[in-house]
Amino acid sequence: MTDHLRPARRAEHGFTLIELLVAVMIFAMLATTGVILLRTSIDGQAAIGRNLDALADVQRGVSTLDADLSQAVARISRTEAGTFAPAFFGRAAQGDEPLIQFVRGGWSNPATLRRPSLQKIEYWWRDGRLERIGYPAVDGAQPPEPAVLFENVTALTLRYRARNGEWLERWSPAQPTDMPTAVEMAVERTGAAPVLLRFLVGTAMHQPLVDGEAPSGA
Repeated sequence: MTDHLRPARRAEHGFTLIELLVAVMIFAMLATTGVILLRTSIDGQAAIGRNLDALADVQRGVSTLDADLSQAVARISRTEAGTFAPAFFGRAAQGDEPLIQFVRGGWSNPATLRRPSLQKIEYWWRDGRLERIGYPAVDGAQPPEPAVLFENVTALTLRYRARNGEWLERWSPAQPTDMPTAVEMAVERTGAAPVLLRFLVGTAMHQPLVDGEAPSGA
């Protein structure tokens, strides 16, 4: 009789200490795994958000450059001091002078202000930022506050394509209305992969090349 009741008494006693420790350890392992997975998911979502924001910034900058250069026109302008500036002028990367200066068409006017559809544009590289300046008037206007296209720019290289296909480090035309057919821009930024951009330049794409012509931007 005594032997028959022993299994029932042992079942009523519940889990042993070792069994409880094993159960607690398993629960702790599962909880830790869940926390790690949740933290990894949150970090991944944050990294994706940062990358998408950075990609959106690049896309906005590229769209602005493409819109400006694709609508460049052969229009000679005047500086604030009253001197003439060629239709297109391009320099090597530097901080004390604009990288590119030209006039573009198609300037939108949603407020229907009394102004032309032409706008003088300058691009600068200053303090690690690629900046865009859109003048309120083509001739003699003072530069407004710049808009920042790219930040944390550590290196910048520019080249200009002549009508004969040659790439030049500087565009300083002998004829003030001559423009390059394309602009190449290599941008390096902190924490981002280098980007190589090429843009066609407005009406220069349709200028005929005279036989034996030298690159006018040389």
